[in-house]
Amino acid sequence: MKRNFIISLLLGCLLVSCSDYQKLLKSTDYEMKWNKANEYYEQKKYQRVIDLLEELQAIHKGTDRAEQTLYMLANSYFNRKDYISAASYFETYYKTYPKGTFTEDCRFLSGKAAYLNSPDPRLTQEETYKAIEELSVFLEFYPNTDKKEQVVKMLNELQDKLVYKQLLNCRLYYNLGDYMAKNNYLSCIVTATNALV
Repeated sequence: MKRNFIISLLLGCLLVSCSDYQKLLKSTDYEMKWNKANEYYEQKKYQRVIDLLEELQAIHKGTDRAEQTLYMLANSYFNRKDYISAASYFETYYKTYPKGTFTEDCRFLSGKAAYLNSPDPRLTQEETYKAIEELSVFLEFYPNTDKKEQVVKMLNELQDKLVYKQLLNCRLYYNLGDYMAKNNYLSCIVTATNALV
């Protein structure tokens, strides 16, 4: 009996808190939304931050809050492990605010998001190339950064991934041999030679 009461009480609290959040989303009180977004950000409730800031981003455009809104939105996506959206918002930030408060951090996190989104070597490596480019540009802009060691380590891992991808390609051609009357050994040699260049 007591257990059922406690469960009912918890469910009631959950429903009330959900309905308060739904009311907040439908509200036109943008100041309250901004304050709650900051509160949720501090509490690491990143999905709620994203929901609120997606709307506030357009409203804050051109104001003194626009920069922080964009940074918090990008960082929330990053913390939710949506690295594609995070990289996109970080890139938007550093292109919009090239001398902004968070520009260095956004350039770094954009590269790190692409690094974390880099796929297994057996798959296409477009994201790996993007990560290498982003991290290399970061080092060009900030050669004396305290993140240099971390960036170099990520770059080395990405390069190793590309080398392994080339090895897998060579192995594939070698294993195919004369399959379907094609000289795949020649393709293996060409692929290996291109990898060495």
